[in-house]
Amino acid sequence: MKAHPVPSDRDPYGEDEPRRTTLLDVLSVAALVLDTDGRIVFWTPQAEELFGYSASEALGRPAARLIIHPEHFQAVIRLFAEVVETGRSWAGAFPVRHKDGSTRLMEFRNMRLLDDLGDVYALGLAADHNLLQRVETDLALCERLINQSPIGLALLDPDLRYLLVNPALERIDGIPAADHIGRHLRETLPFPDVDTVESALRQVLTTGTPLLDQYHVGRPPSDPEDERAWSLSFYRLEDPGGRVLGAATSVVDVTERHRAAAEADRARRRLALIADASTRVGTTLEVEQTAAELAEIATSALADVVAVDVLDSALACRRVREPDNGPELFRALALKAAHPTVALRAADTPGDLAAYEGDRLVTLCVHTGRPILVRHVGARDLPRIARDDEAAALLERAGVHSYLAVPLIAHGEVLGALDLKRTDNPEPFDEDDVVLAAELAGRAAIAIDNARWFQSVRNTALTLQRSLLPDHAAHHTGLELASRYQPAQATSEVGGDWYDVLGLSGDKTALVVGDVMGNGIDAAATMGRLRTATRAYADLDLDPGEVLQHLDKITCDLEHYIVTCLYAVYDPETRQCCIANAGHMPPALARPGQAPTLLDLPAGAPLGVGGIAFGATTVELAAGDLLVLYTDGLVETRQHPIDDRLDALLGFLDEPRRPLEETCDLLLYGLRHPDDHDDVALLVARAL
Repeated sequence: MKAHPVPSDRDPYGEDEPRRTTLLDVLSVAALVLDTDGRIVFWTPQAEELFGYSASEALGRPAARLIIHPEHFQAVIRLFAEVVETGRSWAGAFPVRHKDGSTRLMEFRNMRLLDDLGDVYALGLAADHNLLQRVETDLALCERLINQSPIGLALLDPDLRYLLVNPALERIDGIPAADHIGRHLRETLPFPDVDTVESALRQVLTTGTPLLDQYHVGRPPSDPEDERAWSLSFYRLEDPGGRVLGAATSVVDVTERHRAAAEADRARRRLALIADASTRVGTTLEVEQTAAELAEIATSALADVVAVDVLDSALACRRVREPDNGPELFRALALKAAHPTVALRAADTPGDLAAYEGDRLVTLCVHTGRPILVRHVGARDLPRIARDDEAAALLERAGVHSYLAVPLIAHGEVLGALDLKRTDNPEPFDEDDVVLAAELAGRAAIAIDNARWFQSVRNTALTLQRSLLPDHAAHHTGLELASRYQPAQATSEVGGDWYDVLGLSGDKTALVVGDVMGNGIDAAATMGRLRTATRAYADLDLDPGEVLQHLDKITCDLEHYIVTCLYAVYDPETRQCCIANAGHMPPALARPGQAPTLLDLPAGAPLGVGGIAFGATTVELAAGDLLVLYTDGLVETRQHPIDDRLDALLGFLDEPRRPLEETCDLLLYGLRHPDDHDDVALLVARAL
């Protein structure tokens, strides 16, 4: 008998562990070779695993006595002789005896072998019958499921080329199965985001993590006019040894469900967002606050990074139509990100000015007054989005993949742009996003427009009002003085409140506080005329009552204005202060060591009533006494009784020796509210 080496189960390339990569490995097919005497001359490791005997226990022994029950000897000898003598192969299931004494049903394939010397052998291939039957059932089931499944199925190799396509996929994408085989995945997908799909599938091949239920929309070649939606799932295929064989793809046509759900979701989201924006954007007449509110809304609903930029010329209310190809100067108003990102470093800091050339997308947006949409941002797009190369590199690092700029338009004027970027959100901006962003931008633009005009008018009003107030020295003979004017916080209109300090003959000083009822430029103009008239009559050295009498005549000739006024003259030589009142709030007097009080003066009629005499009251002021003159905006509110507010005023005058500037601040900040609708004039005098 020739010597035959025992086959090794080690990898031919020298690996220590065998690789189980084929169906034979899964079935653990055993091979044994018998000589013509029925003795075992070859015994594989799989045979040892299947029958329980090692090679040293099996080689050289009669196979029948080793693994066959005695009652089956005759049948086995007959079959063995038939194979060896006639060369007729035999296959079937046969019970064998395992080394542990159990009986196991094995599936055999027996055939005759001849070597190069003409010697005859019998080759037996064996596998566990139950395992083989299970594998056959699984294969049959898989084939039936693949061919009859309503779900489109495809198998692809590691290069993403088709190996198998079932009939359902033929119907879904409209391409015959034969036209799939061998073609690359991207050649058959009708999706505009085919790069995203391919990238996702390669990621599945790399990680082994399935990607399930991915919605994609496209137009199949068989029906290019009809947009359809599919749900795609990707799985990696491996052999039992872990070698990647390729990928399996399942495709489900979900067009109807997708359309219905998408439409309902878009409508619901748009309505909710618009309703939310109606209450959250434009809550104040502050440009920066309005822009911040818009950025907050847009971040939560549309983008990962949001910026609101307004043309500096529009913000200053001096917008002039420029050529559509020139640069623009933007002022950044708001910047918001949904997540921490380096993209924030690429944006302009709120409050900063930045010049953008005419080729930048945000400039193009304000020049054309139309949205600019870049669904898929590429390397060539970033320089047109960012302010410079460094910012473009930061946007690329942040993963900006989709961009949208929407103009802020109010009353036909382009004020700036709403700038939107997506990084973490994998979906690109689409036309529905453009519509939604445009609605938000339109609503916010109206609020920003109102706010910028409010601020402009308010600044103008404040400048005008302050220009009408006096510049006076802090000290007059026998008096220390401090004053304040504070415009209304909740209105942009000019008020009619004023104060004045006039030097008279004999070192006397006239103190005046007045209030023209109403708002607007006319009220301010009336105030200016009365202030000028007061100065003229004061130069005549008239008594306070006479001054008010003349002012009353002037006021009667004006357009139905009612004016309240206090006119006081202090003589440092006699320390007497003579005060006349025309319907004004009573002044407060605070003396060291005594409780502050309101002076009990004849109220008098307001100026403009006509025909009313004005009496005067004389008050003696000792050194350190504090006299406070004010307009009603300091104490009147819509929520509190006037008596309570006057008591609060006196409460702040508990320390007459307090520095006058500090007293003014204390009264304003203690009594005023940000929503007050009236301006305030305040004049504080301390006798020396």
